[in-house]
Amino acid sequence: MMILNRISNYWLCQIAGWGFVTLSYIFFGYTFRKLTESALIKLAIFILAGVLVTHFLRWSVKQLNWLLLPLEKGLPRFLMATIIACVLAGLIVVSFVTYFEYIGVVVPDKDDNKLDFSTRLLTMSMDQGLYITPWVLIYYFYHYIEKSRRQQLDTLKLEALVKELELKTIKSHINPHFIFNALNSIRALIDENPGRARNAITELSNILRSSMQAEKQETVSFEKELNIVKDYLALEHIRFEDRLKVEYQIDEDTLDQPVPPMMLQTLVENAIKHGIGREITGGFVKVSSDFKGNYHELVIQNSGKLNGQMNDDGFGLSSTKNRLQLLFGEKANFEIKQVNGNMVEARVLIPVELK
Repeated sequence: MMILNRISNYWLCQIAGWGFVTLSYIFFGYTFRKLTESALIKLAIFILAGVLVTHFLRWSVKQLNWLLLPLEKGLPRFLMATIIACVLAGLIVVSFVTYFEYIGVVVPDKDDNKLDFSTRLLTMSMDQGLYITPWVLIYYFYHYIEKSRRQQLDTLKLEALVKELELKTIKSHINPHFIFNALNSIRALIDENPGRARNAITELSNILRSSMQAEKQETVSFEKELNIVKDYLALEHIRFEDRLKVEYQIDEDTLDQPVPPMMLQTLVENAIKHGIGREITGGFVKVSSDFKGNYHELVIQNSGKLNGQMNDDGFGLSSTKNRLQLLFGEKANFEIKQVNGNMVEARVLIPVELK
């Protein structure tokens, strides 16, 4: 076993292939009583010539980088190389056999005495071609299939890398814009309501922690995302007070569904910034979560006009659509529209994996 481990797969295949040819010749020679000493010497020359020529052919192919060529360019070169290899192997066999016949080491066949050198060369080249041609075809198509497989793996790795980079690029923009407003609100609460100020600091730290962890995760449970949204809206309620009304309509079965981290928070933040923040009398934000067919449906409704949100820098909305497509494919969907004159509705559909 130690010796086999040190032999390359190529030489194992060479030994196995030409060894099989040798054993086949010996078996049929023994069966038909033609296994003479001269026949064994000729067989040895035939096999050694085949091994030598195919090995030289492999070396040449690797030096010329023919395996890197496309099929339409590689096949003609291999065809020509096969013909040359067969003639070269035939030349080696005929030359050595003729020499050994001349010095009396082997007994010449009666039929061979009637043939001139060129005819014997043609015959032997064709005999070698019966084995070299399959050798070349197997060698070429094995490496061609391996190259295609490696290219597919490289393509998949590249696509995965691009996907990862796109997600990281998108996530890197997710930084809460309300931090300074929250800090100002907390500062105002320190004297008048210290307990609420402490809670507000905890809520802010939870949001910031989740924002940093979003770099490391592709999805989180909806329950975790919802808790961040609740912390965010609780902080915003300090700033807007009675101007902000919040409503949740959550199906508890959806709490364990995967969602992109900070996605819901980004949409709610967008609703506050362009909805409630621009309404003198304030307004409401409603977060709904339910199953709709084979989809997890998230709906964020808020008071306001759609134009204000569409004139945003586009990041919050475009990042939501991009992240959904990257993580869940074309089946996921995101849309935002004006409803009933003074209400904006953002709707997210995420395909549910059937268990």
